[in-house]
Amino acid sequence: MSRVVTARFLRLGKPLRFLMVGGVNTAFGLSFYPLLLWSVPLFAVHYMVALAIAQAVCLCFAFTTYKLAVFRTRGNVLREFGTFASFYLANYAANWLALPLLVEVGGVPPMIAQTGFTLIVIVGSWFWHNRVTFRDNGAR
Repeated sequence: MSRVVTARFLRLGKPLRFLMVGGVNTAFGLSFYPLLLWSVPLFAVHYMVALAIAQAVCLCFAFTTYKLAVFRTRGNVLREFGTFASFYLANYAANWLALPLLVEVGGVPPMIAQTGFTLIVIVGSWFWHNRVTFRDNGAR
């Protein structure tokens, strides 16, 4: 990015930066796994290994972009990363529990259930990362 574009982006409000970076992270996450499968023929058979690699890379990418571009904190990398990763691990587990309950017990169509769950995670992640993960906010 040019310095002018970067400066304008950093002047945006934190919630708007969060949504924009979230969009970039989503695009990266949706493209990285298929790219990995396509570029490494061995992963066509070992697709779960590719998934683990993709999730680790995407988690690191998301952490870095939120830390540097949205919350702009300094230091505390290990604490912040642990807190950041635990949020998503808890959400993955909750998703695996909630989706079958919503679909099988609640009769909610899977796409609607998952979309609703995702929207809740987006809102929850804003509050979690803003108030817990990156709480020592050293914004520049």
